Amino acid sequence: MTYTIKRTFAILFMAIFGSVLLYNCEPETDNLGEQLFLNDAAQGEETPYDVIAYNINNNDSIRSDASTMYTIIGSTRKAVLGAFTENQFGMQRASYLTQLRLPSYSPDFGTNATVDSVVLVVKPTYDTSLLTTTEEDNGYKFGDIEAKKIVNTYPVYKYGKTEINGATPQFTIKVNEVQDFLNGQNDIAYSNQNFASFSEELGSKVFNGNVNSVTITKDSDGTSIYTSSAVGLRIPLKASFFQTKIIDHASSSDLKDVSNFIRYFRGLKISVAESDGYLFQFNPDDIELIMYYKNDKTENGTTTRPQSTYKFTMGAANTHIGHYEYDRTDTEFKNFVIGDKEKGDAKLYLQGMGGPSIGIKIPENTIKDLKKLYQDNKTAIIGARIRIYSDPSWNNGYSNLASQYERPGADSFTIIQKDKDANGKETTAFTTDMLNLSGSLNFAIYKVYDLDKNPTHYDFTITKSLKDIVETGEGYTNKYFKIDLGNFTPTSSAVLAGPKYTQRTFSPERVVLIGNDPLFSDKKIQLWVVHSKK
Repeated sequence: MTYTIKRTFAILFMAIFGSVLLYNCEPETDNLGEQLFLNDAAQGEETPYDVIAYNINNNDSIRSDASTMYTIIGSTRKAVLGAFTENQFGMQRASYLTQLRLPSYSPDFGTNATVDSVVLVVKPTYDTSLLTTTEEDNGYKFGDIEAKKIVNTYPVYKYGKTEINGATPQFTIKVNEVQDFLNGQNDIAYSNQNFASFSEELGSKVFNGNVNSVTITKDSDGTSIYTSSAVGLRIPLKASFFQTKIIDHASSSDLKDVSNFIRYFRGLKISVAESDGYLFQFNPDDIELIMYYKNDKTENGTTTRPQSTYKFTMGAANTHIGHYEYDRTDTEFKNFVIGDKEKGDAKLYLQGMGGPSIGIKIPENTIKDLKKLYQDNKTAIIGARIRIYSDPSWNNGYSNLASQYERPGADSFTIIQKDKDANGKETTAFTTDMLNLSGSLNFAIYKVYDLDKNPTHYDFTITKSLKDIVETGEGYTNKYFKIDLGNFTPTSSAVLAGPKYTQRTFSPERVVLIGNDPLFSDKKIQLWVVHSKK
């Protein structure tokens, strides 16, 4: 099975960079190149060359504030919760911190206001096609009304284990008040940055991996009495805390403006107690915090206490931070993530959410050989790709879906070019293949082969990047390629935001690949070049 990442938002670079064309109208071999290779029509000799591939240890840290959580810039965000342990990468636990705001300040909750209940609603991404429906209508009552309760249950999309010791993993999801000020929405925060929270829990709930919606209808005529506002996980919080913190404090200066409030009520931390299971995603802008309360209402001499609903503002205006913990003790990770830039690393460990990246450098001898072929034999490059195979040890096949489907590979990557400017400062750029070929039919940043098998292998296109070095004399001393998990992030107009904007912050995937391992001569990472003579 072959999976192809098509065209890379095809119009994007024409919009940004103008009509930068790789080819002219003359059909000379050294000007053709990738358009033949893209259509599997390249006629020439394909030769493997060695490269130096090494792990880049990111110290288990990544920028994880609100501005890095976008799946689409300015629109949809993703955050991660859960925990996952396996013997290659170790333990990874994801927590989430958020501010909250009042819908309006100096609130008036009326006379003798008391909190009935408070609920935090988290809405994980779930599989709408896998639905289980439960109905209760045998003597069920909603208050004094004979009714029927319909519960629709959906499995959440997960990355991790489908079972532990024969049972479906469950999490105890905890909510705590944050002690430290979380700063502003546009301030930088990192995933290993610790923000203290109070030890007293505001609430918790056991999560079995499913979310549901509830509808209650009358038995008499079938009309709806109640429909839950959204499919999600509802976590009950302590009413007494919000009575003291909000209702009893309503007239204070702490609730008179946003600046005071986010320093008074600094935020919430949502975490899991366990260290193994799976990771799941949700949109932090969709979280709801709802307070139900009663107050005195007097009309015509009669006093009643109707229930009211108060929704805190939990969306885009708030600070959102992902907090990730790692434990690499007694893992293969510690033995292989060396970062040898001279000989390369035998195994390559690629992981999102702050785990390691891969650096790939083409050796000087390889460049010299290719230049000699071009200059002496008029042999041009018409195709070039870095081929990487998954390591046989990575055969666990962790689930990436709500169902039981499992696979050993990963299927979302970025590749960028790194170099140094005249002042010695490292630069980051899209590969020149992306800049010049993204509008071409069948162009792919990379192609994935046999994703459901082991080994999976990946081909990363670097034709134009290599041609520039070999055929135009572009410098290569400080140039290398960097590969990460997670896609590039588009804007709402389907244009990629830039080489530094990726979805690595919330990508739960990981994979072990074969690097410069002499034991795998036929599967070690290599540069494959297609040549053709004029």
